[in-house]
Amino acid sequence: MTYTPHVVGLGGSLSDKSSSLRAVRVALAGAEQAGATVDLLDVRDLALPFYGGEVPANPGVTRLVEATAAADALIWSSPLYHGTVSGAFKNALDWLQMLADRDQPFLSAKPVGLIATAAGVQGLQAINTMEFVVRALRGWTVPFVVPLARSWEVFGADGVPRDPAVGAQLHMLGREVATAARRFAA
Repeated sequence: MTYTPHVVGLGGSLSDKSSSLRAVRVALAGAEQAGATVDLLDVRDLALPFYGGEVPANPGVTRLVEATAAADALIWSSPLYHGTVSGAFKNALDWLQMLADRDQPFLSAKPVGLIATAAGVQGLQAINTMEFVVRALRGWTVPFVVPLARSWEVFGADGVPRDPAVGAQLHMLGREVATAARRFAA
């Protein structure tokens, strides 16, 4: 029987036209092409309260925590805001503290693919921030990352990248995450 990894994408911003959400959707399509099942968590739809160490009765928190725990691998996509990830995205990551007491705490043995969307060319700053968080949560980043510069120009109204090379990079990231999940499971 062939192992089918489950990849969960977390991304987006509070914008209606979130390029980081579009990017994670394309990367998840690449993971599907590699034989994975996928789930998308949009930070806006989660409507998370600010993390404060307490566990509120909140469906968004429950969905985020349980989907992350059930995932074999993750793809994260954040916009670059003032040299780092957005506040909404960081708040979602802070809620992953709820995974501390699991048998496999936090992101143990989970590969994570990283995408950053930026207005300028400094997308790697958000990638670096996310990589530090992955490491702090005991996860493993895949070596291939996708920082997207001038992200407002990258996607058409249909959410498809205007440049086929960008679409190919995002699909490659999704495939690499699915492949890494299979290797971790072996």
